[in-house]
Amino acid sequence: MKKGLFLDRDGVINIDKKYVYKIEDFEFCEGIFDLCRYFSKKDYLLFIVTNQSGIARGYYSEEDFSKLCDFLLKEFEKEKIHFSKIYHCPHLQDCDCRKPKPGMLLKAKKEFDIDMENSVFIGDNLSDMQAGFNANIKTLILVSQEKKEGNFFKQFANLKEVLSFFEKGNNE
Repeated sequence: MKKGLFLDRDGVINIDKKYVYKIEDFEFCEGIFDLCRYFSKKDYLLFIVTNQSGIARGYYSEEDFSKLCDFLLKEFEKEKIHFSKIYHCPHLQDCDCRKPKPGMLLKAKKEFDIDMENSVFIGDNLSDMQAGFNANIKTLILVSQEKKEGNFFKQFANLKEVLSFFEKGNNE
């Protein structure tokens, strides 16, 4: 079985500017390439799991989302970082894929034979942490300046702190 690094998109990979779908509005978070490179070297498969309710709300289309994904993946490839797959939920409600439900994570587990207990999920919302918990991921990392309540995840202010934590081997 393989280990996975699951990343939320808005707020982890890129600065969350609410319903980002245009390339010119897309701004990578500081430290994301170093973090992904670290996990790639440790033989983790990389995944993006992202709620994209802007599609259901009519703010942008699946095609707009797809174009932005192509751009994002090309930028990571320039850094020699490969993502196995991007999972997204375009719905507003009544589905099994919208976080905090674990549908996208469980799909990755099934498609790529992922060892969820030894995988890592990094998100910026409690719904990300709940989705990871519901998918049986033991290492849940919340990136937020604002203190959140919960005893089943670790919280850091930024991605540099997250990388430092893993480099020191504190997650073992």
